[in-house]
Amino acid sequence: MKNKKLLSLGLAVSMVFTMTGCGSDSGGDSSSNKNTEVPTIDKINVGEDYKDLSAKITILTDRTDIVDSVYKRYAEQFMKIYPKIKVTYEGITDYAESVTLRLTNGDWGDICFIPDSVEKSEFSNYFIPLGDHSVLDNIYNYVTEKTYDGKVYGIPNGGTAGGIAYNKRIWKEAGITELPKTPDEFIKDLQLINDKTDAIPLYTNFSAGWTMGAWNDYVGIASSGDPDYKNNKLLHQKNPFTKNEENSGPYAVFYTLYEAVKQKLVEEDPASSDWESSKARINNGEIATMVLGSWCVNQFKVAGKHPDDIGYMPFPISIGGKQAAAAGGQYAFAVNNKASADNQIAAMLYIKWLIEESTIYDDEGSIPALKGKDLPDSLSEFDGVELLSDNAPAEGEESLYDDIRNTAEVLSGDYPVTEVLEAALYGKKSLDDLMKE
Repeated sequence: MKNKKLLSLGLAVSMVFTMTGCGSDSGGDSSSNKNTEVPTIDKINVGEDYKDLSAKITILTDRTDIVDSVYKRYAEQFMKIYPKIKVTYEGITDYAESVTLRLTNGDWGDICFIPDSVEKSEFSNYFIPLGDHSVLDNIYNYVTEKTYDGKVYGIPNGGTAGGIAYNKRIWKEAGITELPKTPDEFIKDLQLINDKTDAIPLYTNFSAGWTMGAWNDYVGIASSGDPDYKNNKLLHQKNPFTKNEENSGPYAVFYTLYEAVKQKLVEEDPASSDWESSKARINNGEIATMVLGSWCVNQFKVAGKHPDDIGYMPFPISIGGKQAAAAGGQYAFAVNNKASADNQIAAMLYIKWLIEESTIYDDEGSIPALKGKDLPDSLSEFDGVELLSDNAPAEGEESLYDDIRNTAEVLSGDYPVTEVLEAALYGKKSLDDLMKE
């Protein structure tokens, strides 16, 4: 069970040129950009500007399950406002790796979600700037995450908070009346579920790979309560994975997983887990708990006949008796810098309509990208939990987190989470030895 690591864009470039040559630009001849000024997204008025614009735009998405239903409906609604702009979605199953390769030859349509493999310093190689950070940060949530050198290259498809999805009925049947606030309390609750119900206490979804990467998201704010920790402190600590007396910090995140696996509180064979079927299984009570961002809640609710059984709790780490949760952007919309100017404008019109006027955030239960909107119902159990976003890196260190993560292969993709699971499952190494590594 080897962990899968994304190719760096540099390696991907050489591979694509070797295999496919230069590729094609779906948006047309980018030389037309010289004659047409492309405005920033904050200067565009949807429904008023560019009423006669004619274009065909393609959007890449990882949501293959709703391309022909929900996303098709969005496209049709937008095309009633702009009948000369044809909007087409392309669903991609192995999204991150496929798009990482397709970006390098320009053959990826007009709008895509930026894969995590694209480092901030590479944004301008593939995407157009959507506006200045000083302007867009006042309008949209989480744009700092896709900003480089003062320019915003991606606006999130809403936001998500870090926590744990669970089946409220199963937890109640196990006799649990209070949500856990520490790793040890969480493990004890999983044991109660194991002893008193037929549900799998914690489903790792190991086989999917990307689902395991969710654990890395709790290493920042959830484990420290500090919005400066991820981008400014973790990077300069000598031993950030060391255990502390409070059982907080990065060590505590991986301790939670290690102990659950070691004590056999997860699925019997993680290698045979299945992401798509797990949605219905947590809905019907076969699975009690899954560690994923809050974006998953609505998917679990609509996967079966028991939507009211799905709850969402904070990750069980406390700092000084208090809990915190990271709220950050999901995949971010970006526009192809090789598309024609008309297609770039059409793409920005669609993005702006989608994040400001469509029902996408109600449909997906995510935190709206547009500031000032209400939080989703999925976060109702976060009362008293401080929702924080990572502070921006220090000047001159904008890409340091990515540089260290990719060089060390730590907190990247599903690593070191898969190593932790395998070590606990097969008794290969102690957690302390892994954390020292």
